[in-house]
This record gives sequence, structure tokens and C-alpha cells, in this order.
Amino acid sequence: MHKLNFFPLGNADCIRIDLANGRQILFDYAAMRNPDDPHDRRIDLAAELRRDLEERNRDYYDVAAYTHLDSDHTKGSSKFFFFDHAKKYQGEGRVKIEELWVPAAAIVEDGADDEARVIRDEARHRLREGYGVRVFSRPERLEAWLKKQGLTLDSRRQLITDAGNTVCTFTRDRDGVEFFAHWPLAVRMNECEVVDRNANGLVLHATFVAGGHETKVLFTADITWEEIADIVRVTRRKGNEARLEWDVIDIPHHCSYLAIGPEKGEDVTEPAPEVQWLYEQGRVGGKLVSASDPIPAKDTDQPPHRQAANFYRRQAKAIIAGEFIVTMEYPKVSAPAVLVIKIDGRGPAIEKVIGGGIAPIVSQPAPRAGVA
Repeated sequence: MHKLNFFPLGNADCIRIDLANGRQILFDYAAMRNPDDPHDRRIDLAAELRRDLEERNRDYYDVAAYTHLDSDHTKGSSKFFFFDHAKKYQGEGRVKIEELWVPAAAIVEDGADDEARVIRDEARHRLREGYGVRVFSRPERLEAWLKKQGLTLDSRRQLITDAGNTVCTFTRDRDGVEFFAHWPLAVRMNECEVVDRNANGLVLHATFVAGGHETKVLFTADITWEEIADIVRVTRRKGNEARLEWDVIDIPHHCSYLAIGPEKGEDVTEPAPEVQWLYEQGRVGGKLVSASDPIPAKDTDQPPHRQAANFYRRQAKAIIAGEFIVTMEYPKVSAPAVLVIKIDGRGPAIEKVIGGGIAPIVSQPAPRAGVA
């Protein structure tokens, strides 16, 4: 059995994947809780992750993937992880990273500070040395950066995965999962003078295999409807529509309307055509997960936007046994807990929280025959 763990962090991201073979992948790390605020309901992320690692007798993750370098995806990383490039980020108790995944923008960005700078410098160090890093996409800026280091793209090709390809370090046979890269596109970065973190974030499609059954999960970072439209157009043109089917989707940017369409709308955000098509690829029992604060009743400038939530609710209803879940509302707003989705031979199912723990018995749709 595989598991997806979504942590309640407010408008921030961290997802841990526990594979059946024991390997673990961490998507983003944002320790957002204020320890001085007794009313802060966000989880103590460092403590929760350390507790799990201790139970497993581990001090590392097989992969730490940063979809992009904004603080709501990186906060606290310099205190939690062991980074090879500088002794100040080393020492007992820090969690090691076997392989660091970053979009190319994280390598070539200038002017990064705080956590973004630390992660960028670590990724650069590993890429220079030729170990323990995977860079997604190879824009002209990456080639230029490598040239300044006295290196070539060819010399580091084994550490780079382009959009439209699978990640070679995970296989269905060995790991029960296959990762397919949708984004970023090198051509899009080549067209931009300034690195846009959100527009060049890491978007991956994962196919989990368990009990002879495939479960598909889409990780979308903080991309907007325009990037989604490009992904859909390119994927369909290449005949890869199956790479956009999903049983679980980590919806973009904390339920922002800008991940759906250009106008917020009065009551519901109406989607761009390609966005609508993407959400129609949800399969029976599909789960839309919003890593966000509770959905507000009134209009807000910052996400989550109630109009966007209304779109996602509408899409969940259009899927047989579909669900829209907000991390800071699960299982209830007054006491959010880790959202655990187990993946076995029947597909994905939410493990219910009972008495502060996780119960293995869940409601789960019958084995699916196709899309809704």
C-alpha cells in the first residue's frame, strides 16, 4: 500500500509520499506554524515529520522535491534539512536528502534570499558536483549557467528531466510508481526575461501501481490557468491524454481563482476551456485537495477564493463519489489533522481520523470502470 500525506499548513504546501517499498518522497516543506500562538491550528511540521522518521528508523528522504522557491513551499527548510554546500546547515539531527528535485528556475534565479537562496545554492552545488540532484527542463539559461561553471549540458544530462519524459530514478516494477514531467517547458523560460517562480514551477503526474490497479495523481504547484492551458494543449497534441487523468489532484495555488480562469466571478470562477477539460479527466472517486486555509464565506483578495472553491465543488459533484477536501478543514476546522490517502488495489481512499488517530477503515467507491 502507498500513502499520500497532506499536512494542514494554512496556505502552504507539504506532501509526503510513503511508497509500499519503504521509499519516501517529500513535495515541498513549509513549516508555517507559529509556536508562540496557542491558537495556531497549523501542524508542527518538523515535529510530525521527525516522529515518522524515528518510527521508521530513518534520517533521510529518498527525494525532497521543491516545486518552486516561494516561502509557502520552503519556509524552515534551512533549519530542518542537512545541506551539503555549507557547514552551517549541517550537524546532528538534520534530515538528509538523497536526491533533490528542483525546476530549472531554481538553478538560474538570481537575487534569491532566505530559504530560496539556501535551496538554490544546494541545488547548484549538487549540479556542479554531478550527484544527488534532478533538474526539470533545460532552458538556454541553464546551459549558460553550466558554461560559466566550466560544464556542458551533455555532461549533466543524466541529472536533467525534460517535460514529456518520465523520471528515471523511479519505476513501476521496483517502486510501484512512475513520475511523468509536464512542466516547466524550456521554451517558456526562454521567452521570459525575468524568472517567474510560479509560472515555471514543477508539475508532475504520478501513476501508482498497487494490486494490479493504477491510481493517478497530479501535482500542480502554483501554476495559473495559462500554464494549465499550455499543458493540456501540448499533452493532447502529443496523444498523451492518459497523463492527465487523475484520481487525486493537488489543486494549484491554495484555491486561487487564477488557477481556473482570468475572472474571479461573482459566485463561481468560470474555467478556461482547457481547465474545464482537465477537471473532466477526474475518474470515479476523484479527490480534489486544496492545501489552504478554510474557504471564506465572503470575498477575499488573497486565496483561498470562495468562487474558486465553488468551481471545485461543482467538479467534484460531477464525478461519481467525487470529493473536494480543504486541508485546514479536514476533518474539521476546529481541529485539522493530516489528510492521509491510502492507495491500494481498489484505488485511493481517505483514512478517517478517529480519536486523534487514523482509522484504516474508510468509505471507498467500488472499483472503477472509467471516467465519470
